[in-house]
Amino acid sequence: MQLTVSRQTYTPRSTCGTLSIDGEFQCFTLEPHADQSQGKPFSIPEGTYQVTLEFSPKFKCDTPHVQHVPGFEAIEIHYGNFPKDTEGCCLVGTTHAPDFVGNSRAAFAELMAKLKAAGTPLSVTYEKAAVP
Repeated sequence: MQLTVSRQTYTPRSTCGTLSIDGEFQCFTLEPHADQSQGKPFSIPEGTYQVTLEFSPKFKCDTPHVQHVPGFEAIEIHYGNFPKDTEGCCLVGTTHAPDFVGNSRAAFAELMAKLKAAGTPLSVTYEKAAVP
């Protein structure tokens, strides 16, 4: 199963986009700002990473853990609404606005149900959206 985080909008506070599963839209995303000169947290580097489903001590449930991200540890895909809710991780939601994703817990629950049912190796590609 291939997840893709397509980054589309950059603000001084966040990076917004979409998450798709095998090419099908799943939800909206929110990550930290992309400008590394501001220091961490900032969004992780573009690339493809292995994903494992593991228990998150912070969230007290299983979350997708993005593996082997250069310069980062404990990168997860999880619920949250605002840039302050992420330290490099990708937040998910069913609605979005600048620097915000909404209905995050519902989006996270739906995503996790699909990932757990897949039973196949998981990976995620973080990419800058193509400009039409």
